[in-house]
Amino acid sequence: MRIVSKKKPEWLRMKVPGGDKVHEIKSRLRDKKLFTVCEEARCPNMGECWSEGTATLMILGDTCTRGCRFCNVKSGNPRGWLDPQEAKNSADTVVAMDLNYVVVTCVDRDDLPDGGAGQFADVIRAIQDAKPDCLIEVLTSDYRGNREHIATVADARPDVFAHNLETVRRLTPSVRDPRAGYDQSLDVLAWVKDREPERITKSSLMLGLGETREEILEAMRDMRRIGVDVVTMGQYLRPSRKHLEVVEYVAPERFEDLAEEARAMGFLYVAAGPLVRSSYKAGEYFLANHLARQKALALRGDREPAMTGPFAV
Repeated sequence: MRIVSKKKPEWLRMKVPGGDKVHEIKSRLRDKKLFTVCEEARCPNMGECWSEGTATLMILGDTCTRGCRFCNVKSGNPRGWLDPQEAKNSADTVVAMDLNYVVVTCVDRDDLPDGGAGQFADVIRAIQDAKPDCLIEVLTSDYRGNREHIATVADARPDVFAHNLETVRRLTPSVRDPRAGYDQSLDVLAWVKDREPERITKSSLMLGLGETREEILEAMRDMRRIGVDVVTMGQYLRPSRKHLEVVEYVAPERFEDLAEEARAMGFLYVAAGPLVRSSYKAGEYFLANHLARQKALALRGDREPAMTGPFAV
């Protein structure tokens, strides 16, 4: 398989996030000894997101029980450790940052009887209590397909339920941990949608791992078949030499081509580009407005009109 040059193309040159808003928020967070995934991952979109009141929090510790070959999170056995203050600290972070949209994600915790679902639900409820106007998107584990644990998170009523497919079917065994699975991930999303049709579901693909265009289209068709509403696509970037190599740097025009295909399939929203990540401000801005419209209609006793055209679901 051909491996590209180690030199990143111009469209992947990242600016260091900064500005008065970023420094002000960082100062508030340090005062409370709080951190965000945005900082830990050195996300190039951090300044843009924070200035618009969005951020991503990672819960359940910093050690993942799985070893996916694309991910830079530390792997190991946390031996059942949980932070009893995590729900409160997460809510404090949302309040300190004055967020109007927060993504809560997690490491996989196969060492816990419920995979960490109970703690995840506690975090959601704490944020809802502390800042009721903040919309909550969750990016969850697959919980090994255990529907009781999936329901624990879903029953906490997050506004958006996300779980990432990550890559195409053929590459899943070589990219993701053996305990994960292409069909297992689809089943998580399908079950949430079947159980709560009104719940917005979301997934994401990394590109540049050797997938073909037809394989990407197949993955998107699989997502639409089970009712996934939102899809994001971004460039895989190798975190270190021990991780999978980049097979291809996907050009921006190819991302736009795939975005057009996704829109034609009927996704509610599509975000695709080299620097797009599964938690992405532009998509969150769209979802925030969509959810606000839904809530306003519900208060009036109206129903959301059926969408037409390329965004029909």
